[in-house]
Amino acid sequence: MDRLVFCCGYLGNRVAQRWLESRDRVFAVSRSEQSARAMQQDGLLPIVADVTQPESLIDLPEVDTVLYAVGFDRLSGHSIADVYVQGLQNVLAQLPAPRQRLLYISSTGVYGQSAGEWVDESSICQPERAGGLACLAAEQELEKQRAELDSCILRLAGIYGPGRLPRRDALLAGEPIKAPADGWLNLIHVEDAVRVVLAAATAGQLPDRLLVSDGTPLRRQQYFAELCRQLDAPDPCFDEQQQSETDRARASSSKRVSNRQLLDLLGEVIVFDSFADGLADILQAGGDSSDPGAA
Repeated sequence: MDRLVFCCGYLGNRVAQRWLESRDRVFAVSRSEQSARAMQQDGLLPIVADVTQPESLIDLPEVDTVLYAVGFDRLSGHSIADVYVQGLQNVLAQLPAPRQRLLYISSTGVYGQSAGEWVDESSICQPERAGGLACLAAEQELEKQRAELDSCILRLAGIYGPGRLPRRDALLAGEPIKAPADGWLNLIHVEDAVRVVLAAATAGQLPDRLLVSDGTPLRRQQYFAELCRQLDAPDPCFDEQQQSETDRARASSSKRVSNRQLLDLLGEVIVFDSFADGLADILQAGGDSSDPGAA
């Protein structure tokens, strides 16, 4: 089969490599000539294009599956709405017929619940942060073409995995966490996210959207305590007075994400159904390098 991946980043590259292992032909879009050369060495068919530049998208190939996993690069010179919303509009306008299955990577940030409520695919979306607002606006653009395009929106919880363990270095150094200890976190191991994408690409009829999480929310304090325990780091301490506006805004959202519909439709795609299990696997494999992200 032929596949097209927009943004071979932390998730997209892993999916692309799995498709290559299945002997699929995989096209990969990147803004960078250097990244394109690296992709070619990995066996991918690179396309140098920018989703914010419609003229660069005019020769997209006809494929069986499109994975749209474009992240926001703050150094790109574009706003998050330019990248997420206008970028998707540009791609949708240029995808050749027939209109193949498109999997759009969105975020559980589209939900604004803050009192620990459980959310599912039917829950109301009232995001307050820029990322959630842009994701929801992009989703709405995709839904306008639902009748013409076989698409599914995958709303991912926070991805963690090798090289992406938020605040690892600070915890090892015993530094205080500039965030509240309370509040719910929802996570998904990157390899489980890959399994979800692969299963969704070959599944029968899919709903408009699916929530993708490990199904085991944990409080922020539990997350840091488990991370410290497995890293053999000092017990976490919190300094909420020093948190930044970004951390404060992130902490204002507190909900619990259900993955019931995901499991009902795609089966046993979640291997690491708790952060403790996922973290243990990462550390056992030696993938414990730090990441600048925040929990």
